[in-house]
Amino acid sequence: MQELKELVFRLCKAGGTPGDESAAAAAAAQKFPGCAETHTDALGNLLAVMGDPKSKNHILLDAHLDQIGLVVTRIEKNGFLRADRCGGTDQRILPGTAVTVCGKEELHGIVCCMPPHLTGGDRDKVPAPDKMAVDIGLSREEAEKRVQPGDRILFRTEPKSLLGTRITAPGLDDRSSVAALIRCAQLLTEKPPRCRVTFLCSTREEVGGQGAVTGAYGADPSQAIAVDVGFAAQPGVEPEKCGKLGGGPMIGYAPVLNRGISEKLVLLAEKSKMPYKRDVMGEDTGTNSDDIAATRSGVPTGLVSIPLRYMHTPAEVVDLQDVENTARLLAAYIREAE
Repeated sequence: MQELKELVFRLCKAGGTPGDESAAAAAAAQKFPGCAETHTDALGNLLAVMGDPKSKNHILLDAHLDQIGLVVTRIEKNGFLRADRCGGTDQRILPGTAVTVCGKEELHGIVCCMPPHLTGGDRDKVPAPDKMAVDIGLSREEAEKRVQPGDRILFRTEPKSLLGTRITAPGLDDRSSVAALIRCAQLLTEKPPRCRVTFLCSTREEVGGQGAVTGAYGADPSQAIAVDVGFAAQPGVEPEKCGKLGGGPMIGYAPVLNRGISEKLVLLAEKSKMPYKRDVMGEDTGTNSDDIAATRSGVPTGLVSIPLRYMHTPAEVVDLQDVENTARLLAAYIREAE
């Protein structure tokens, strides 16, 4: 479990907002086993391929590389930065948040917030991200030497261990799933699969899933499973809408998903006495599985999600045992598919 934690932490420390995932892709590429041939495509997707390249049974496993953040839009006369969302950043958690501005050099900053004493009683109102400013402690002249519009901004939070096998870090959505793919590949090296397997670490999921669209089209698989994060139980969340930290992978059931794949995943989890949760959705899944299923003439697609608390915040939380069980479930599915 220590090695898995180090892998997840390594991935989370690599920057990678939508459209700028090269550092995260490089970190992931270094950890895929040597028997998996890795390459990147025109949209920055990282693909790792193993197994029999001639097999007609071609399984695609997808997890997205990008994380939410901000993008610099302009520099004010006073040196403060204006920014906007880059992905689905939650404006409620931005005021007072420590950030890293990725300019010509990394700069520490704080998202400005109004002291409650000066809000005129309207302290619960949160402005939109493009109405907020980021303080990097520099004049406009000095700021312009180091930062320019288009530079990305990340949460500045160090990954930490919690009690037991739980960890917290920014970017666990979806680097914990990327770690599950790498761990699955490691498990498969013990006996290389006879089918063909493509691990797709896709880009731009947080802004529309373009990486999964092009990556799956290029791979042209016969079936696929997307791996993402799902909501973990916490106060205020209805039990049927969430999984449980340490409660195992969440196996998706939705109109866009292939029911046969979902049922096979459930059978494999039960066979190995692995905890799991049926994750039922009546519409789309909001994950890359929606796009992968509609690739080319259609791809039978499943979805496995890792329970996660505090999604799209600087302190997301997962249980490493769920990451490990997700990897083992994927490896078992591939073995069964042979």
